[in-house]
Amino acid sequence: MRARVGQRVPVVVQSRGRRRTGARVLWVAAETVVTCGVVVLLLVVHQLWWTNRQARAEALQQVRVLEREWDISPPVPGATPGDGGSSPTGDPTGDPTVDPTGAPSGDTVVPSAAPSGDPAPARPGAAPSSAFAVLRIPRLGLTVPVAHGVSKRSVLDRGYVGHYPGTAAPGRTGNFALAGHRNTHGEPFRYLDRLAEGDVISVRTRGATYTYRVDQILPRTAPRDVGVVRAVPRSIVKPSYGYDAPGSYLTLTTCTPEFSSAYRLVVWARLVA
Repeated sequence: MRARVGQRVPVVVQSRGRRRTGARVLWVAAETVVTCGVVVLLLVVHQLWWTNRQARAEALQQVRVLEREWDISPPVPGATPGDGGSSPTGDPTGDPTVDPTGAPSGDTVVPSAAPSGDPAPARPGAAPSSAFAVLRIPRLGLTVPVAHGVSKRSVLDRGYVGHYPGTAAPGRTGNFALAGHRNTHGEPFRYLDRLAEGDVISVRTRGATYTYRVDQILPRTAPRDVGVVRAVPRSIVKPSYGYDAPGSYLTLTTCTPEFSSAYRLVVWARLVA
């Protein structure tokens, strides 16, 4: 058939320029997604692997330094064993709005007169947050230095366990209360939930080694449960957990569940030797 005279035949013209522009946009978008994914992956690797590696190495080195120093320079006769100045009977109840349990995944607020996030000095001339003891938990295969204060930057993020200002010295009457990270930065208390009643915990200082035995475990409490670090520890959120009489207690606190700071896990132990 012939096309009728004067009838227009439609012609479809494809624009190469538009196709190229669309492909370029898709390519840029794909590159952006991949780049963002790589950045996120690097951040995860840094938090979950690199911070642990760095903090564990530093903590282990600090343990070696402490124990070498103690072996070379024994305690002065007549000196009181312990951490060198923390109150043996302090009651760090403080402001009921503060977080008494370390908040390892957030900013730590110290339940004492010390400014928030700043460890209280332990003794004249002592460096802030200086390590003064070595904590060992055989069941967890854990050996970690204990430092003054619970500041993230100068204590917890270095892989150390922090000693709450105002709580008792190791081996003394009262509550020797400690905080540590559950995840990242050495995560010394990663497996604290694996402890069971009767497990042994030791604390070595320059003057002596103290042995505690796990007595009670509070699986979950509020971050602001200040009762758990008092001289006679007892939860104010769950009063069925804790003690009624003075004694020599050790308290370990960390965040729970893992990778969250929603609650606190608390382990209590009594001095046995």
